[in-house]
Amino acid sequence: MSPTILFQYDQVLDLGAEILERCGGTFLVIRQSLWFAHSDMLVTCIPADAHHVMSTNFWNFPKGPEFRMMLDAFGNGLFISDLEDWSFHQRIVDISLDKVENGLVPVLEHASQQRLAVDFQDLFQRFGLDATCALITGCNPKSICLELPDVPFASAMEEAGKVIFLCHVYPKCIWKLQRWLGIGSERILIAAKKTLYDFAAERVSFMRERSNMGTNQTEEGLDILSAYINEDEAFQSSASNKVLIDNILSLLLAGKDTTSAAFSWFFWLVSKNPSVETKIIEELKAVVPAKETEKWHLFDAEELSKLVYLHGALCESLRLFPPNILPSGHRLDPSTKVIFHAYAMGRMACVWGKDCLEFKPERWVTGKGRTKHEPAYKFLSFSAGPRICLGKEVVFLQMKVVVAAIMHNYHFQMVEGHRVVPTVSTVLHMKHGLKVNVKNKWA
Repeated sequence: MSPTILFQYDQVLDLGAEILERCGGTFLVIRQSLWFAHSDMLVTCIPADAHHVMSTNFWNFPKGPEFRMMLDAFGNGLFISDLEDWSFHQRIVDISLDKVENGLVPVLEHASQQRLAVDFQDLFQRFGLDATCALITGCNPKSICLELPDVPFASAMEEAGKVIFLCHVYPKCIWKLQRWLGIGSERILIAAKKTLYDFAAERVSFMRERSNMGTNQTEEGLDILSAYINEDEAFQSSASNKVLIDNILSLLLAGKDTTSAAFSWFFWLVSKNPSVETKIIEELKAVVPAKETEKWHLFDAEELSKLVYLHGALCESLRLFPPNILPSGHRLDPSTKVIFHAYAMGRMACVWGKDCLEFKPERWVTGKGRTKHEPAYKFLSFSAGPRICLGKEVVFLQMKVVVAAIMHNYHFQMVEGHRVVPTVSTVLHMKHGLKVNVKNKWA
């Protein structure tokens, strides 16, 4: 089995899904069958298994020190409970609308007027970085603009993700030796980690200085970092800097990369399913004031809350292409690791029915036209149990802001001949980006 994995590295996701389909959703890898494995591995995409490990018996399945060692470039931060607060949701909408209107739209307008192809994936990554930095750290990297400048922090995050995924594919002895010697892919990770840490540390230091001077408002308005430094006694000492930095890195990773990947796959799927595109546009027009259906419009929070079919389309995209594909390792016993294959779970007929490979937003809409909710352990894009992502509703809000603005105001079409394939990393991006032509509907 090991040669199969190593020589088909680029197809490892589909290969895993194929094997799981043949094995009924679960298979056990004995360490003797993989010369580099240091423990047995149980690979599964069965929702009941996910529920057992991630919810019912959560405390019996720690991720362990090895998993933390692989991910140390992104710190040990936890998602912040304030993400559940509705006022925070409104802040997300406000920031997203601002970045759409003053960042994304000028680039799309330029491309429309000059008839230039744009890389949606690159734009969404830049949008995610600017919006997330504004929300988390109070700064604006201004990465989404006509010049589309290089952003070291963004590049470092991408490089770190690729190397971390390799740690799950290549022998542990190899990447640990590379890390010890500071060579190969681990050398890249060391440099990326320094860039990420330096950025977060600079923001923490800057915010502490502002707090000491009694200045709490940043260039981007209220943000999570300044709120914690100013309002939570546990973070008012410089001794808490490491905790703050870890939280910043965790939140920036979640905000920048996972949402941008979700955007890209969503628009690709919509471009391949014209009937879905038509239904989304019809729903958008239905919530717009009657006199503005044929005009430029940005959607507010109340209008976004009415977009049931769009919500279903976003869920369907996340089902087929879950942004976080890093295997979530959990210990079954001292010698066995459990690995959930979320990518395969979204493609299992035994889980989603015979039409599991179809892009079908109706799957998420009830007969009464309301949102249909699936159990978290069946739909692992946001994890499940105590580790469930607290920012789930935040992600949907931000996605709806962007998708509604683009689909209501622009025609978009894939560049002919552009090849879309997934890249193998901790986040499911597209290897060659998503090249599209855009045209303003109302110009």
